[in-house]
Amino acid sequence: MIAFSRHVRFWSAAIVVALAVVLAPSAWSADDDQAGTFLTSFPDNDVYQVSVFGDDFAPGLLRGLTAAFNADARLDIQKQVTPIAGIAMPNFDSKVAALEKAIAGQTFNIAIVMTGQDDRISIKGADGKRLPIGSEAWMIEYTRRIDRLMRVFKTRNAAVYWVGLPNLGRSDANDLAQRINDAIRERAYLNGYKYIDTYQGFTDDNGDYSAYGPDLDGAIRLLRLRDGVNFTEAGNRKLAHFVEKELRPDLIQAKANRNIPLLGSEAEQAKINPDNAVKTPAPSSPVAMAGDSNQKTPVVRFHGASGTPGQSGDSSGDQKEDNGKVVLKIIGSNGREETQTIPIVRPAIPAAVVALMARREASGQRGDLLVDQIAGGFTLMSSISPSGNRDRGRLSPTQAPYFRLLVKGERLQPKPGRADDMTWPPKPDTTSQAKSLELSPRG
Repeated sequence: MIAFSRHVRFWSAAIVVALAVVLAPSAWSADDDQAGTFLTSFPDNDVYQVSVFGDDFAPGLLRGLTAAFNADARLDIQKQVTPIAGIAMPNFDSKVAALEKAIAGQTFNIAIVMTGQDDRISIKGADGKRLPIGSEAWMIEYTRRIDRLMRVFKTRNAAVYWVGLPNLGRSDANDLAQRINDAIRERAYLNGYKYIDTYQGFTDDNGDYSAYGPDLDGAIRLLRLRDGVNFTEAGNRKLAHFVEKELRPDLIQAKANRNIPLLGSEAEQAKINPDNAVKTPAPSSPVAMAGDSNQKTPVVRFHGASGTPGQSGDSSGDQKEDNGKVVLKIIGSNGREETQTIPIVRPAIPAAVVALMARREASGQRGDLLVDQIAGGFTLMSSISPSGNRDRGRLSPTQAPYFRLLVKGERLQPKPGRADDMTWPPKPDTTSQAKSLELSPRG
């Protein structure tokens, strides 16, 4: 029974690994595209250029976005929509070429796209035959066209927010809208874009279509026109709200990332945060000396119990107080820039503590403490232990079993016969056999 259990566990693990290998490439491609900050932290003149693309939904969405960000100086929203003709319509390739030309002539950091209103028509296949609306062949061709359209925006280093379709009045059109949303959501994820879900925002309590609903103030308003597709002005403002919910946090995050050390060039850091920018060290500083091949990095030696004074701090070997500050510029809830100063306190460090950090003992030296000054008034200290000391036979903390298992997540080599031993056929547990022989009564 034990052998059979191990055999089942072995094949279960193999199946899981095989599925992970098959499914991983699509996830990795999305992670690669979406790594890092979604919005650039350094737009030209500190203003994001926003362009809206789409079909008949897009003009109303643009009016809603203009009302939502009217007082926000961080965004410059273009007043005209760049049209995208129906994806299911004929001459799709020529329309994509026209869109590529239009995008090449624009300057934008953020693209907001909404299409699909005019796509409830049959598609002509490669053989010239019409594909029935919503059929499997229709969805395959539509998904291919969606992906082709999305890759047009890959030519620009811009953040793309792709807005999904809302629910529609006609049941057959509503079912197709959900299937189109599934295709848009999948391709947006794989291309590294953000998908904006609007479908549930315009349903009633039962999840069905309703022309009325709460506006942004909670009042029940007419949100949809009689055609069961388009929006009223109140509906367009609510439609833009779903984009606003995603865009505002991204703006705040991008602004906050401007204060991350070494993010951006030295000139950009000096412009954004002049009090804490990365500065070129003075020729006489330890940092500049370290860059000179003829100079050696200063090594501070403290002998702890021996009482020998160090080369940094006062004559007693103590490290003096060295406080600093970090100035952060953040965006408040009203969209205005605010400045916050965070003090960085580094109290005085006694020589005994420094000696402990340097791994000194009264019996002799066991390491060196390297001290260097870095930008922003901070002090960097590193402890180096030479080879040949008394800890030679001990494992470093990062090689300890608990660290490898719980922190690094490594799988430790199992012992033969233990529950996590998946080898087949199983190896005999010689230790257990030896113990059983010792405990068995002798005849």
